[in-house]
Amino acid sequence: MPTDLQSIPFDPADAKAALAQLPQTAAVFALYGAEAHFEPYIGRTPNLRGRLERLLQPSAKHPRRLQLAGRVRRIAWRPTGSEFESLLAQFSLLEETYGLKALERMHLRGPAFVRFLGGNPYPRITVTHRPSQREAAWSYGPFASRAVAERYAEEALKLFLLRRCTEELDPNPSHPGCVYSEMKMCLAPCYKGCTDDRYAQEASAVEAFLATRGESRLVTLRTERGEASGKLEFESAAAIHAQVERVESVRALAPELVRPLSRLRAVILQASEQPDDVAIFLFENGRLAGPAGFSTLGMRIQNEQSGSSSLFAHPMALEPIPEDIEVSPREAAPNGTSLPEAAATAPAKLPRGVLETRIEAALTTLAETTSQAPSPTLHQGHMALLKRWYYRPEARRTGEIFFPNPEDGWPVKAILRGIGRVAGKMLAEESRTA
Repeated sequence: MPTDLQSIPFDPADAKAALAQLPQTAAVFALYGAEAHFEPYIGRTPNLRGRLERLLQPSAKHPRRLQLAGRVRRIAWRPTGSEFESLLAQFSLLEETYGLKALERMHLRGPAFVRFLGGNPYPRITVTHRPSQREAAWSYGPFASRAVAERYAEEALKLFLLRRCTEELDPNPSHPGCVYSEMKMCLAPCYKGCTDDRYAQEASAVEAFLATRGESRLVTLRTERGEASGKLEFESAAAIHAQVERVESVRALAPELVRPLSRLRAVILQASEQPDDVAIFLFENGRLAGPAGFSTLGMRIQNEQSGSSSLFAHPMALEPIPEDIEVSPREAAPNGTSLPEAAATAPAKLPRGVLETRIEAALTTLAETTSQAPSPTLHQGHMALLKRWYYRPEARRTGEIFFPNPEDGWPVKAILRGIGRVAGKMLAEESRTA
């Protein structure tokens, strides 16, 4: 049993006494039996006590409801602050208990990637659900579905002259070619329609396009458009502008999450089960790590109901106040004042530099966990969980995500503002349910 789970014994003869010890909060739980061959029942729920009362207390009104009281002897659980954390904790528990079957039990499938076959003498691209770890720099994704990845690959190929055939080429002038070579949509290396150097140049351009989500192509076209405009060659500039629009339409098919697998890194912020914390998760080296609690004590939390004031958009101290005195917004709330209002009016306690140091320390701790290469099961499961959360409709996707900046560092100030927004929503939710 994982060490981070709380556990109590369960006696079917006195079920109420055991269930009364359980919190009425979101949690991941496991029900263990007395027999060694009894497989634990693992699940997640927004209300631990309510869910286990239904599972472990027989009801005459619902005779067909699943009942496990007669087989359970121990209850283990771990509180969670968000659905994202619950899914990750549930998968970790299932993976530890069942190994590869954890993917099947949670209906997780590896997401789709566009793969650039750079090791082939005549590179091409394909779509796969199993990107090679040895060629992670040539696998781009994850996409929302295989259909989306295939459409992106097809539209990207229309911008270049890369081959679409899947055969292993042995160029020969007697090769009949294909319809794409007839339509001038391929350089036709199959019958030596181009030199190897020319095809390698085109393949390099495709690789750069995929790696930058079209930015490499846009930079070139925008430069050419500017030069044409400067020479008053407006017809040429208009033609290049049409190409820019085509590239931008293809680029829109690849969300910001789509990156080379070897460079796929992200920081995810979620609500925490601790009242004055925000949970930080890190995706790096093909695995998720977290949560690491970020204390919001001493932060000025943004009040979303106050409008878009830049004052409340920056969670930092307005006056230098000793750091050893920390007061949370809930402690500073006077009688009759809601928590969001108190969060917006309570004096800040920590300067921005200290808050940034907190973030960097949390990310450093998480990076130590992700430094180890994950197992194939863990890699596929964590990638699928990230993809499932990211591609949800925005109305249902809670939390925030941040990607590295162009210098491959973390946008600490943006993350700090995101923490303020997540904490503000937590306080607003508490005030609504109080």
